[in-house]
Amino acid sequence: MAFLELYKDRLKHNYQYLSRLFEDRDIEWGVVTKLLCGNKSYIREVINLGAREIHDSRISNLKVVKSIDKKVQTVYIKPPAKRSIPNLIKYADVSFNTSYSTIKLLSEEAGRQNKKHKVIIMIEMGDLREGVLGENVIDFYERIFELPNIEVTGIGTNLNCLHGVMPSQDKLIQLSLYKQLIEAKFNRQIPWVSGGTSVTIPLLLKKMRPMGINHFRVGEILYFGLNLFTMKTVKGMRDDVFKLYTEIIELYEKPKVPMGELAENPSGEVMVINEDDYGKTSYRAIIDIGLLDISPEYLIPDDPKIEISGASSDMLVIDLGKTRRNYKVGDLVSFKLRYMGALSILNSDYIDKKII
Repeated sequence: MAFLELYKDRLKHNYQYLSRLFEDRDIEWGVVTKLLCGNKSYIREVINLGAREIHDSRISNLKVVKSIDKKVQTVYIKPPAKRSIPNLIKYADVSFNTSYSTIKLLSEEAGRQNKKHKVIIMIEMGDLREGVLGENVIDFYERIFELPNIEVTGIGTNLNCLHGVMPSQDKLIQLSLYKQLIEAKFNRQIPWVSGGTSVTIPLLLKKMRPMGINHFRVGEILYFGLNLFTMKTVKGMRDDVFKLYTEIIELYEKPKVPMGELAENPSGEVMVINEDDYGKTSYRAIIDIGLLDISPEYLIPDDPKIEISGASSDMLVIDLGKTRRNYKVGDLVSFKLRYMGALSILNSDYIDKKII
């Protein structure tokens, strides 16, 4: 037995913290819900907090948003696949784009659906994921402005998502300058400079955000309160919005060193023996979760004395130390989660999801 709990009072606390932060600085923002993997109950909790703009990387998740509240503005946050364009126009009010041919198809489909589709053009700022190269920006915008049924609502960038390139004042100033250049060249207004994500919040807190950056899209810091520069919890935010509980299904005192010839396990790993552990024992518990659900590196035990020994496909072994303390078979062991771990758990049909 394993289940995930979302604590709505803690989520509300973080949401209100961010809302005040942005409102005080006249910044528009939206909530990124891709972590929630389309869980309708969890998405409804976010919308009930007052979120009027939802960002996601799956059209099916945006469909869930629209089923809850059609008035919420939905934003698709990666370049669209051409085969998904009809559904994208149907469920996404805005999309991130980097390809002229794709935006042309969006324009044509928006015409067929009698809609005006908004686009944010993503600019390459060094992380080498999606983005138009800087030297091509003017020519790119010139062609986009000619398309019917398309409204250019913003210019944006993603940092830290692939190669770990961090945002800086210089990069964000450069993004703001692209916006000014485009507006001056084409006499068009571009409302959003969307350079803000969770990783950019520390610059905002240090008053290092260029004033031109007026739009943020926020996920990780909302759910985990994490400063992605220091990897510590932001003062005033909660890091325990999610909690994973797993049941102990076996507990014995066992040797610390495996017995027999060692070879690769199913994960391709070969255990390295600490020779100081020969002859020693410890209490080892098996909990009802495994690699199918989450990688152990993304688990943070609430009990600091617990060590994670390893995992197989559907079981995970924890080391309790020299005594079993108060643990017994049937007890629940709780964990905080890192972002990628929560993503795995929320994407798993095997883990129950609850709201507290």
